[in-house]
Amino acid sequence: MADMSKLTIREIHSKPAFEKDDDGSVADQHPAWRPGVARDITTGFSTAASALTTGQLVKDEFFTLFEAVGALEIMDPKMDSGHLRSGETLEDDYDVLRELLPEEVIGIMDQLLCFEMAWHAGHPLSQSLFTSLYLDRLLWPEPKMLEEARFDRSKVPKPENKMLHLVLRAYCLSLVKTCDFVHQRISKEHYYEEEDFVSNLYHRNLLTQFDVVEIHHMINEALNYVSKLTNISITLRDALVVRLELRSYFLSAVQFDEIIDDHRVPWWERCLRLIPALPKTTYLGMRVEASFSIKIQRRLASTVPPRPMVNMSFDEAFEQLTKLCQNGKDAYRILDYRGGANLMRFIWAYQSRTPQPSVYIRCLMQAMVFSEMRVLGMMSFKELILDNLREIVMPADVLLDSSNFDVEAPQDPRFHVAKRMDDFMATAADRFLDIFRTLCMNRSRLRRILCHLVLEWDNLQFDAENFDTELRKYSNEAPLKDANSSEDLWAFPLSSWAYYHKLQQMEWIVQMGFELDVYQIDELGGMYWYLQYLISTRIQHLERIRTFTTRRLTRISESTLEEKAAFRRSFSFLDFAILEASATLSFADGLSCLFSFFAHLRLVPAPYHDRPYSTPEFRYNLRMRPFISISLPEVPSYQQFAALISLRMPDKNGTYGSKVKPAQSEINQQASQMLELAEQSLKAARREWEAVSKANAETARCQGCEDWWRTSVKNVMRACINANIVVSTAKKALANAGTGDARDVLKVEMVESAKGYHPWWIVPKISAK
Repeated sequence: MADMSKLTIREIHSKPAFEKDDDGSVADQHPAWRPGVARDITTGFSTAASALTTGQLVKDEFFTLFEAVGALEIMDPKMDSGHLRSGETLEDDYDVLRELLPEEVIGIMDQLLCFEMAWHAGHPLSQSLFTSLYLDRLLWPEPKMLEEARFDRSKVPKPENKMLHLVLRAYCLSLVKTCDFVHQRISKEHYYEEEDFVSNLYHRNLLTQFDVVEIHHMINEALNYVSKLTNISITLRDALVVRLELRSYFLSAVQFDEIIDDHRVPWWERCLRLIPALPKTTYLGMRVEASFSIKIQRRLASTVPPRPMVNMSFDEAFEQLTKLCQNGKDAYRILDYRGGANLMRFIWAYQSRTPQPSVYIRCLMQAMVFSEMRVLGMMSFKELILDNLREIVMPADVLLDSSNFDVEAPQDPRFHVAKRMDDFMATAADRFLDIFRTLCMNRSRLRRILCHLVLEWDNLQFDAENFDTELRKYSNEAPLKDANSSEDLWAFPLSSWAYYHKLQQMEWIVQMGFELDVYQIDELGGMYWYLQYLISTRIQHLERIRTFTTRRLTRISESTLEEKAAFRRSFSFLDFAILEASATLSFADGLSCLFSFFAHLRLVPAPYHDRPYSTPEFRYNLRMRPFISISLPEVPSYQQFAALISLRMPDKNGTYGSKVKPAQSEINQQASQMLELAEQSLKAARREWEAVSKANAETARCQGCEDWWRTSVKNVMRACINANIVVSTAKKALANAGTGDARDVLKVEMVESAKGYHPWWIVPKISAK
């Protein structure tokens, strides 16, 4: 063996592998490998390695990261998908052409259903459906005609074994085509790869090129065959029929098309009627574990480490299928358009249900809202924005008169009004529609996107002010006089509209922080205070809008029936929005005081107490980062915030720094005052939420989703009642403590948002010791 210590790596690679002889032929310079001859290179390798100093790294420039990772994977069963253990074969020896009992067919169908639901839940096909040897035989090699998608891949169909070649084949083909429709629907809409859904098909075709009519024909043939079987029990026969019919109905329900109407609803309803029969007959099935293999992954993705099959139980799959079909049916309620505010309420209520609808349903919702650049397939984006403007800030306004957009004469003022309104709507359209699209995302992604979207609305608000100033001369608006400063007050309707939506999104960001457990315990009181700060700002803004709307109504000498109806609609929206915001404000204020009470008595950590590697002000600025760049409303400084949410709070160690610790009686007295404030706010919140719950669907803008909205309001009221009970318990315990330490008589236990009555309202458990 040559001394490799005298040969550099560059020289090794620089020597040609082939050289030409004198006659021009190519000769291999590397010695030919001879089978059965092995050489021990240990000594030579050790000698070459001994020339290296300790810690010296030898790196071959031709040995890239890819080869390095590949070298680590080789022969590692956890990383090398091609590694074979002792006695293991490369391919599975399961015979997909063997005779199947009806019980085995039922077992395979149920297992395929479990894998299908696992795919809907976000797992890759390589760990779910594509582990089936039956599906693999159908899809690979890729069939050019549907007749080629067979288990035997024979050109001559075999009449025997129809339980396999007719029943199971029809079920599998329908399953694959269903997955194709689902994949197409999700791929066309906004979603997050590997966060919501894994779209990788591993170079397999899901029968996209074949007409669904052919698939239905095969299912009908299988149903006719099974229904005429006399050599199996009626129970087995009915179980097979139910599964074939459900597969046919499910295929029709998810069929991909561009038609936006409710013609798919009956298919979802039929699925829901059949689903309860599945768990009643699943015991009949015999699991065929050998028909599913992880070895197929070697042909699907050779560069990806092997991953285990997803084991979803039938009960979990049954529950997910039921919710999928129910959500699919309910999604079509959105087609009953009742206004922009009602549409937004519907999507919010629909997506806020627990558990959240699957990614397919969320994409279906997106398709119905945005299909073919039409809202619900019935109106343009421009019409949606105009309708929302009329509902909130500009009822029966001359600037929004539809006749303005028909004027083509440049000398007509209406032409300029229409042009400027078109410019504004072109600016606002993407941002407004992004709200609806964002509401269809998963909950974590929703909050994250809103943090970016609210900045765009802040810019839109100031752009809208310029449009308002330009349009003012066409509306003959007269200003109001400010009683305090004698300054002119203008309506700024477009800017007010943008400001309203911006404030609403800011509230959503804060509220979803509670839902997603973003905040630490010591932050809860402060964030509820900031929430009520935002809501109080929105209430003031709504009252301002109402003032200008009322004034404009009084200036109309003789209003028509249409104008009166438009103003009634706007006042209805504003009045209910103020009531709902007031109820939310009272609840947030009550919880803020309650958590401050607990912190004051050191029952929970003090707000923003000192921690290693950070300061309270630094953490506060990080928490407020989504809002710091927003111009209005301004984020309070940390000093203002700390002064508003706390009394003299103890630090982390329970001391008061350089200040003299007040007497325990003084601490309890201050805490008692804070508890009184919490009690007043929470009682007001309960009254106001009761008033909210009594509103009809039209007033609450929840037509089409009234049951979901009322369930949410009912849960908020339960949380409010629970908070009132906590205050009463705390008052009694504090009275019993007298001048002693309240920690001796009170115990506070925090509750996760998901386990409370409502995820936005975290009410701790309290008990007397």
